[in-house]
Amino acid sequence: MFKTPLCDLLGIKYPIIQGGMAWIATAELAAAVSNGGGLGIIGAGNMPPEMLRNEIIKARQLTDKPFGVNAYYMSPYVEEVIQVIIEEKVSVITTGAGNPGKHISALKEAGTKVIPVVASVALAKRLERLGVDALIAEGMECGGHIGEITTMALLPQVVDAVSIPVIGAGGIADGRGVVAALSLGAEGVQIGTRFVCASECTVHPNYKKAIIKAKERGTAVTGEGTSHRVRIIDNKLAKEIKKETLETDIETALQKWGGGSLRRAAREGDIDMGSVMAGQIAGMVSQEMSAAEMIQEMMTEAETVTKRLSGVCVR
Repeated sequence: MFKTPLCDLLGIKYPIIQGGMAWIATAELAAAVSNGGGLGIIGAGNMPPEMLRNEIIKARQLTDKPFGVNAYYMSPYVEEVIQVIIEEKVSVITTGAGNPGKHISALKEAGTKVIPVVASVALAKRLERLGVDALIAEGMECGGHIGEITTMALLPQVVDAVSIPVIGAGGIADGRGVVAALSLGAEGVQIGTRFVCASECTVHPNYKKAIIKAKERGTAVTGEGTSHRVRIIDNKLAKEIKKETLETDIETALQKWGGGSLRRAAREGDIDMGSVMAGQIAGMVSQEMSAAEMIQEMMTEAETVTKRLSGVCVR
Protein backbone atom coordinates (compact mmCIF):
# COMPACT_ATOMS: atom_id res chain seq x y z
CA MET A 1 0.00 0.00 0.00
CA PHE A 2 1.22 3.49 -0.85
CA LYS A 3 1.44 5.63 2.27
CA THR A 4 3.36 8.89 2.65
CA PRO A 5 3.70 11.41 5.51
CA LEU A 6 0.91 13.39 3.81
CA CYS A 7 -1.49 10.56 4.65
CA ASP A 8 -0.72 10.97 8.35
CA LEU A 9 -0.98 14.76 8.12
CA LEU A 10 -4.46 14.61 6.58
CA GLY A 11 -5.74 11.39 8.15
CA ILE A 12 -6.27 9.60 4.84
CA LYS A 13 -5.45 6.10 3.57
CA TYR A 14 -4.03 6.98 0.16
CA PRO A 15 -2.03 10.07 -0.95
CA ILE A 16 -4.76 11.24 -3.33
CA ILE A 17 -6.58 14.57 -3.12
CA GLN A 18 -9.56 15.42 -5.29
CA GLY A 19 -9.50 18.77 -7.07
CA GLY A 20 -11.88 21.42 -5.73
CA MET A 21 -13.75 22.07 -8.97
CA ALA A 22 -16.43 24.77 -8.83
CA TRP A 23 -19.97 23.64 -9.85
CA ILE A 24 -18.62 20.06 -10.00
CA ALA A 25 -17.06 19.09 -6.66
CA THR A 26 -20.17 18.85 -4.49
CA ALA A 27 -20.67 17.03 -1.19
CA GLU A 28 -21.55 13.81 -3.03
CA LEU A 29 -18.23 13.63 -4.87
CA ALA A 30 -16.17 14.81 -1.92
CA ALA A 31 -17.69 12.19 0.37
CA ALA A 32 -17.21 9.44 -2.20
CA VAL A 33 -13.51 10.24 -2.62
CA SER A 34 -13.01 10.36 1.15
CA ASN A 35 -14.86 7.07 1.60
CA GLY A 36 -12.57 5.61 -1.07
CA GLY A 37 -9.46 6.48 0.94
CA GLY A 38 -8.52 9.85 -0.55
CA LEU A 39 -9.32 13.38 0.52
CA GLY A 40 -12.51 14.69 -1.02
CA ILE A 41 -12.85 18.43 -1.58
CA ILE A 42 -15.99 20.57 -1.91
CA GLY A 43 -15.43 23.29 -4.51
CA ALA A 44 -16.82 26.50 -2.99
CA GLY A 45 -16.24 28.54 -6.16
CA ASN A 46 -18.70 31.45 -6.03
CA MET A 47 -21.06 29.71 -3.59
CA PRO A 48 -22.86 31.94 -1.10
CA PRO A 49 -21.81 31.01 2.46
CA GLU A 50 -25.02 29.24 3.50
CA MET A 51 -24.95 27.09 0.37
CA LEU A 52 -21.43 26.00 1.33
CA ARG A 53 -22.53 25.30 4.89
CA ASN A 54 -25.28 23.04 3.56
CA GLU A 55 -22.75 21.18 1.40
CA ILE A 56 -20.49 20.65 4.43
CA ILE A 57 -23.41 19.33 6.48
CA LYS A 58 -24.41 17.01 3.63
CA ALA A 59 -20.85 15.70 3.27
CA ARG A 60 -20.77 14.86 6.98
CA GLN A 61 -23.96 12.85 6.53
CA LEU A 62 -22.31 10.88 3.72
CA THR A 63 -18.87 10.22 5.26
CA ASP A 64 -17.17 10.06 8.63
CA LYS A 65 -13.78 10.53 6.96
CA PRO A 66 -11.86 13.83 6.65
CA PHE A 67 -12.72 16.09 3.72
CA GLY A 68 -11.91 19.65 2.73
CA VAL A 69 -13.16 22.77 0.98
CA ASN A 70 -11.52 24.68 -1.85
CA ALA A 71 -11.81 28.46 -1.40
CA TYR A 72 -11.64 30.59 -4.54
CA TYR A 73 -10.12 33.93 -3.61
CA MET A 74 -11.74 35.77 -6.53
CA SER A 75 -15.20 34.93 -5.18
CA PRO A 76 -17.23 37.89 -3.89
CA TYR A 77 -18.10 35.69 -0.90
CA VAL A 78 -14.58 34.63 0.03
CA GLU A 79 -14.56 36.29 3.47
CA GLU A 80 -17.88 34.66 4.40
CA VAL A 81 -16.72 31.33 2.95
CA ILE A 82 -13.59 31.37 5.11
CA GLN A 83 -15.75 32.14 8.16
CA VAL A 84 -18.00 29.14 7.41
CA ILE A 85 -14.94 26.89 7.09
CA ILE A 86 -13.69 28.13 10.46
CA GLU A 87 -17.08 27.78 12.17
CA GLU A 88 -17.60 24.28 10.78
CA LYS A 89 -14.02 23.28 11.64
CA VAL A 90 -13.44 21.70 8.23
CA SER A 91 -10.38 19.44 8.24
CA VAL A 92 -8.60 20.96 5.24
CA ILE A 93 -8.81 24.05 3.06
CA THR A 94 -7.19 24.24 -0.35
CA THR A 95 -7.00 27.70 -1.87
CA GLY A 96 -6.62 29.17 -5.34
CA ALA A 97 -6.55 32.50 -7.20
CA GLY A 98 -5.19 34.46 -4.26
CA ASN A 99 -3.06 34.56 -1.12
CA PRO A 100 -4.66 33.09 2.03
CA GLY A 101 -2.07 34.75 4.27
CA LYS A 102 -4.44 36.91 6.33
CA HIS A 103 -6.64 33.90 7.15
CA ILE A 104 -3.98 31.32 7.99
CA SER A 105 -3.83 32.00 11.72
CA ALA A 106 -7.60 31.80 12.25
CA LEU A 107 -7.90 28.68 10.10
CA LYS A 108 -5.15 26.87 11.96
CA GLU A 109 -6.65 27.87 15.31
CA ALA A 110 -9.82 26.12 14.16
CA GLY A 111 -7.78 22.99 13.40
CA THR A 112 -7.94 23.40 9.62
CA LYS A 113 -4.92 22.39 7.54
CA VAL A 114 -4.10 25.07 4.95
CA ILE A 115 -2.94 23.87 1.51
CA PRO A 116 -2.72 26.51 -1.26
CA VAL A 117 -2.35 25.78 -4.97
CA VAL A 118 0.80 27.33 -6.48
CA ALA A 119 2.07 27.68 -10.02
CA SER A 120 5.49 29.16 -9.22
CA VAL A 121 8.45 28.63 -6.91
CA ALA A 122 8.34 32.24 -5.68
CA LEU A 123 4.76 31.88 -4.42
CA ALA A 124 5.57 28.52 -2.85
CA LYS A 125 8.40 30.05 -0.82
CA ARG A 126 6.27 33.00 0.28
CA LEU A 127 3.42 30.78 1.44
CA GLU A 128 5.76 28.46 3.33
CA ARG A 129 7.03 31.47 5.27
CA LEU A 130 3.44 32.36 6.15
CA GLY A 131 2.98 28.95 7.78
CA VAL A 132 0.86 26.84 5.42
CA ASP A 133 0.83 23.09 6.07
CA ALA A 134 1.50 21.86 2.52
CA LEU A 135 1.39 23.05 -1.09
CA ILE A 136 -0.19 21.84 -4.33
CA ALA A 137 2.20 22.44 -7.24
CA GLU A 138 -0.11 22.55 -10.24
CA GLY A 139 1.19 22.39 -13.79
CA MET A 140 -0.44 23.85 -16.87
CA GLU A 141 -1.73 20.44 -18.02
CA CYS A 142 -4.61 20.78 -15.56
CA GLY A 143 -8.14 21.83 -16.39
CA GLY A 144 -9.54 25.22 -15.43
CA HIS A 145 -7.29 28.15 -14.56
CA ILE A 146 -3.68 27.37 -15.45
CA GLY A 147 -0.18 28.74 -15.00
CA GLU A 148 2.65 28.68 -17.51
CA ILE A 149 4.88 25.82 -16.31
CA THR A 150 4.36 22.09 -16.84
CA THR A 151 4.01 19.71 -13.92
CA MET A 152 7.21 17.88 -14.84
CA ALA A 153 9.17 21.13 -14.63
CA LEU A 154 7.33 22.84 -11.75
CA LEU A 155 6.97 20.01 -9.25
CA PRO A 156 10.64 19.17 -8.59
CA GLN A 157 11.56 22.86 -8.39
CA VAL A 158 8.89 23.51 -5.77
CA VAL A 159 9.95 20.38 -3.86
CA ASP A 160 13.55 21.62 -3.83
CA ALA A 161 12.51 25.11 -2.70
CA VAL A 162 10.44 24.24 0.38
CA SER A 163 10.57 21.89 3.35
CA ILE A 164 6.82 21.24 3.74
CA PRO A 165 4.90 18.49 1.89
CA VAL A 166 4.20 19.13 -1.78
CA ILE A 167 1.34 17.60 -3.75
CA GLY A 168 1.67 17.23 -7.52
CA ALA A 169 -1.21 18.25 -9.79
CA GLY A 170 -1.87 18.56 -13.50
CA GLY A 171 -1.73 15.70 -16.00
CA ILE A 172 -2.27 12.89 -13.48
CA ALA A 173 -5.01 10.32 -14.02
CA ASP A 174 -3.62 6.86 -13.22
CA GLY A 175 -1.09 4.91 -11.19
CA ARG A 176 1.73 5.78 -13.55
CA GLY A 177 1.11 9.46 -12.88
CA VAL A 178 1.05 8.85 -9.14
CA VAL A 179 4.45 7.11 -9.25
CA ALA A 180 5.87 9.81 -11.50
CA ALA A 181 4.81 12.57 -9.10
CA LEU A 182 6.21 10.71 -6.08
CA SER A 183 9.49 10.15 -7.93
CA LEU A 184 9.72 13.92 -8.45
CA GLY A 185 9.48 14.45 -4.70
CA ALA A 186 5.76 14.88 -4.14
CA GLU A 187 4.08 13.29 -1.12
CA GLY A 188 0.77 12.96 -2.92
CA VAL A 189 -1.23 13.94 -5.98
CA GLN A 190 -4.29 16.02 -6.74
CA ILE A 191 -6.65 14.67 -9.39
CA GLY A 192 -9.51 16.62 -10.92
CA THR A 193 -10.54 15.68 -14.45
CA ARG A 194 -10.79 11.94 -13.89
CA PHE A 195 -12.96 12.39 -10.80
CA VAL A 196 -15.43 14.41 -12.88
CA CYS A 197 -16.37 11.05 -14.40
CA ALA A 198 -16.95 9.38 -11.03
CA SER A 199 -20.46 7.95 -10.81
CA GLU A 200 -21.06 9.99 -7.63
CA CYS A 201 -20.21 13.28 -9.36
CA THR A 202 -23.42 15.27 -9.90
CA VAL A 203 -22.15 17.26 -12.89
CA HIS A 204 -24.41 17.16 -15.98
CA PRO A 205 -24.03 13.87 -17.92
CA ASN A 206 -23.13 15.84 -21.06
CA TYR A 207 -20.03 17.16 -19.28
CA LYS A 208 -18.87 13.64 -18.47
CA LYS A 209 -19.55 12.49 -22.04
CA ALA A 210 -17.45 15.39 -23.41
CA ILE A 211 -14.46 14.29 -21.32
CA ILE A 212 -14.85 10.61 -22.20
CA LYS A 213 -15.12 11.52 -25.89
CA ALA A 214 -12.01 13.78 -25.83
CA LYS A 215 -8.74 12.76 -27.50
CA GLU A 216 -5.18 13.67 -26.56
CA ARG A 217 -5.42 17.05 -28.34
CA GLY A 218 -8.99 17.69 -27.26
CA THR A 219 -8.41 20.73 -25.04
CA ALA A 220 -7.81 24.40 -25.78
CA VAL A 221 -6.59 27.32 -23.69
CA THR A 222 -8.72 30.46 -23.64
CA GLY A 223 -7.50 33.82 -22.34
CA GLU A 224 -3.97 33.56 -23.72
CA GLY A 225 -2.09 36.77 -23.00
CA THR A 226 -4.08 37.48 -19.82
CA SER A 227 -3.94 36.36 -16.20
CA HIS A 228 -7.10 34.30 -16.81
CA ARG A 229 -5.82 31.44 -18.94
CA VAL A 230 -8.30 28.55 -18.76
CA ARG A 231 -8.01 25.05 -20.19
CA ILE A 232 -11.29 23.65 -21.52
CA ILE A 233 -12.50 21.01 -23.93
CA ASP A 234 -12.04 22.47 -27.43
CA ASN A 235 -15.59 23.39 -28.46
CA LYS A 236 -17.62 26.15 -30.12
CA LEU A 237 -17.06 28.46 -27.13
CA ALA A 238 -13.28 28.19 -27.48
CA LYS A 239 -13.53 28.96 -31.18
CA GLU A 240 -15.85 31.95 -30.61
CA ILE A 241 -13.45 33.41 -28.04
CA LYS A 242 -10.56 32.99 -30.47
CA LYS A 243 -12.56 34.59 -33.31
CA GLU A 244 -13.71 37.50 -31.12
CA THR A 245 -10.13 38.04 -29.94
CA LEU A 246 -8.95 38.45 -33.53
CA GLU A 247 -11.77 40.88 -34.30
CA THR A 248 -11.59 42.95 -31.10
CA ASP A 249 -9.34 42.00 -28.17
CA ILE A 250 -9.01 39.22 -25.64
CA GLU A 251 -10.62 41.12 -22.73
CA THR A 252 -13.69 41.91 -24.82
CA ALA A 253 -13.88 38.29 -25.95
CA LEU A 254 -13.77 36.97 -22.41
CA GLN A 255 -16.37 39.44 -21.18
CA LYS A 256 -18.69 38.57 -24.06
CA TRP A 257 -18.43 34.80 -23.92
CA GLY A 258 -16.95 33.88 -20.53
CA GLY A 259 -19.55 34.97 -17.97
CA GLY A 260 -21.46 32.02 -16.52
CA SER A 261 -19.96 29.63 -19.04
CA LEU A 262 -18.81 27.05 -16.47
CA ARG A 263 -22.26 26.85 -14.91
CA ARG A 264 -23.81 26.44 -18.37
CA ALA A 265 -21.63 23.41 -18.98
CA ALA A 266 -21.59 21.82 -15.53
CA ARG A 267 -25.21 22.28 -14.47
CA GLU A 268 -27.15 22.88 -17.71
CA GLY A 269 -25.17 20.52 -19.95
CA ASP A 270 -24.31 23.04 -22.67
CA ILE A 271 -21.07 21.55 -23.94
CA ASP A 272 -21.02 23.70 -27.07
CA MET A 273 -21.13 27.19 -25.55
CA GLY A 274 -20.29 26.19 -22.00
CA SER A 275 -16.82 26.08 -20.45
CA VAL A 276 -16.10 22.36 -20.11
CA MET A 277 -13.02 22.69 -17.93
CA ALA A 278 -10.81 19.62 -18.25
CA GLY A 279 -7.13 18.77 -18.26
CA GLN A 280 -4.99 17.29 -21.01
CA ILE A 281 -5.46 13.83 -19.53
CA ALA A 282 -9.09 13.89 -20.69
CA GLY A 283 -8.01 11.59 -23.52
CA MET A 284 -7.07 8.97 -20.90
CA VAL A 285 -10.55 8.87 -19.35
CA SER A 286 -12.62 6.22 -21.11
CA GLN A 287 -15.45 5.35 -18.74
CA GLU A 288 -17.48 6.31 -15.71
CA MET A 289 -16.90 4.36 -12.50
CA SER A 290 -17.17 4.99 -8.78
CA ALA A 291 -14.61 7.17 -7.04
CA ALA A 292 -13.54 4.22 -4.88
CA GLU A 293 -12.98 2.08 -7.98
CA MET A 294 -10.88 4.84 -9.53
CA ILE A 295 -8.72 5.18 -6.44
CA GLN A 296 -8.26 1.42 -6.08
CA GLU A 297 -7.35 1.06 -9.74
CA MET A 298 -4.78 3.86 -9.45
CA MET A 299 -3.21 2.39 -6.33
CA THR A 300 -3.05 -1.11 -7.80
CA GLU A 301 -1.43 0.23 -10.96
CA ALA A 302 1.02 2.32 -8.91
CA GLU A 303 2.14 -0.81 -7.06
CA THR A 304 2.57 -2.68 -10.36
CA VAL A 305 4.63 0.16 -11.84
CA THR A 306 6.81 0.34 -8.73
CA LYS A 307 7.50 -3.39 -8.83
CA ARG A 308 8.38 -3.17 -12.50
CA LEU A 309 10.77 -0.30 -11.88
CA SER A 310 12.40 -2.16 -9.00
CA GLY A 311 13.44 -4.78 -11.54
CA VAL A 312 15.16 -2.27 -13.81
CA CYS A 313 18.86 -3.05 -13.88
CA VAL A 314 21.17 -0.10 -13.18
CA ARG A 315 24.62 -0.55 -14.72
